[in-house]
Amino acid sequence: MNRDPAPHHPLVQRLIDARQVTDALFSIVKPEFLYDRPIRERHRIVFYVGHLEAFDRNLFDQRLCDLPAFNPHLDRLFAFGIDPVDDGFPTDQPSDWPSLDAVRDYGSRAREQIDRELDALSDSARVGCTDAQAGAAEQLLNVAIEHRLMHAETLAYMLHQLPLAQKVAVLREAVLPRSEPREALSSMVSVPAGATVLGMSRESGQFGWDNEFGEMRVDVPAFEIDRYMVTNGAFLEFIEAGGYREPKWWTDADWAWKEAEHIEHPAGWSRQTGGDHHSAWKLRTMFDEAPLPLNWPVYVSHAEASAYARWAGKTLPSEAQWQRAAHGAPHAMSGNFDFRHWDPQPVDAYPDNVSAFGVQGQFGNGWEWTSTVFDALPGFEAFPFYPGYSADFFDGRHYVIKGGSARTAKCMLRPAFRNWFQPHYQFVYAGFRCVKG
Repeated sequence: MNRDPAPHHPLVQRLIDARQVTDALFSIVKPEFLYDRPIRERHRIVFYVGHLEAFDRNLFDQRLCDLPAFNPHLDRLFAFGIDPVDDGFPTDQPSDWPSLDAVRDYGSRAREQIDRELDALSDSARVGCTDAQAGAAEQLLNVAIEHRLMHAETLAYMLHQLPLAQKVAVLREAVLPRSEPREALSSMVSVPAGATVLGMSRESGQFGWDNEFGEMRVDVPAFEIDRYMVTNGAFLEFIEAGGYREPKWWTDADWAWKEAEHIEHPAGWSRQTGGDHHSAWKLRTMFDEAPLPLNWPVYVSHAEASAYARWAGKTLPSEAQWQRAAHGAPHAMSGNFDFRHWDPQPVDAYPDNVSAFGVQGQFGNGWEWTSTVFDALPGFEAFPFYPGYSADFFDGRHYVIKGGSARTAKCMLRPAFRNWFQPHYQFVYAGFRCVKG
């Protein structure tokens, strides 16, 4: 009698589901453009076709199972990505990379090899495992899942910068502009003094990345914070007031970067001639060029967000202030996250995504910059199988971002999750809100 196959371990099924997300992203790019580099700080798109499978193969081998090497050269070539920095950009040429057929063949073989081993990780196969063995396996699977889902977001903002003609636009979303008075989206709310918790304890039993552990209680004085993320419309006022021409709003390093790169507006904005000043601006969405939606959150670098905050007489929130303001928010319920849209939605589109203090939309619709330099929490211990994941960026040159975007997976909306970027990178789906006090 034929027996039904054993059900996948729940984490194995989640890995399979995550693969579908990244596979679908690669299908957006017309094949002849997979060797393009939409963002100069990043690898060519073809790298990621190989990287996602190589990362899983390298991670699981000798830790979760035995995966004999069938192409050590490609294991190394696709092992690690690069992160955006101010100095130095990749100089490789398309001819330096293997053919697309070779990369896809490598990915298929790696996936098949992994899946043969993962099939043994059905729920019934765990009966003979010790708690420590089961915990180690679950940690590795969670790392593989979230690493892939992080790249799903990285790929999305890379593809956002790809010329529209190089993408298959069957997934185009309509941009429905809505206008309301500027003041309607610029109110602030008061957050009383109180404690907040950064990170989580290792005893919680939850999965987290190494920088999330080391639970730290912080007493936060009272402050005011923007009810909504800063909108395109509000940021446009900063531009029209000469914000990009006034050094006094920028640090010396940020001004030098802006001048050297000739930056005059957020990435994805373009100015058209003719019409009034609002209709003159366009925004590149994933599949279109649309009149600038004034009520969407603005996506900018930390440098640009900081300059706006100074101009407005405010500051960016610290990580602790942001976390305190988010107290009581149903972070995994209502909101623009988990691949629900390609682009932002109006900042007030999700009134149920609100904290106990009335702060709206902190989870989804755009990461939010803080003024906190990314660093370890107390008792930090690097993952032994990925020692550089966080520690390489405890360099005083990266800032914490919190919350999540439309392209952030739901599992990474946990309050302890900490993301980070350097201040001169415009392309991540990150906006901000300001504080006083």
